Amino acid sequence: MGSLGLAYLGVFVGAGLVVIGAGMGIGKLSGSALEGAARQPEALSALQTMMIIPAAMIEGLGLLALVTVLLAALTLNKGVPSANPAPAAAEATK
Repeated sequence: MGSLGLAYLGVFVGAGLVVIGAGMGIGKLSGSALEGAARQPEALSALQTMMIIPAAMIEGLGLLALVTVLLAALTLNKGVPSANPAPAAAEATK
C-alpha cells in the first residue's frame, strides 16, 4: 500500500509543479507585454497579438498536464482492491 501512496503523491506533486510553472510563465509573459506597452503605447495592439499565441500554448500545456494527472490517477485506481466483492464472485460462493 505504501508504494501506491507514493505513486499518488508523485503524480499530484508533478501536476502541481506544472501548473505553478504555467502560471509563472503566463505571469512573466503578461508582465513583459505590459512593460513594452508602457514604453511604447502605440505598439499595444501588436504586443497583444504577439502575446495571445504563447499564452494559449502555455495554458494548453497546463491543461494537458491536468488531463495526464487525471488519467494517471484513474490508472492507479485500478490497482486499489475493491471493498465490495464482484457480483460473479458473490454468486459463486452461494
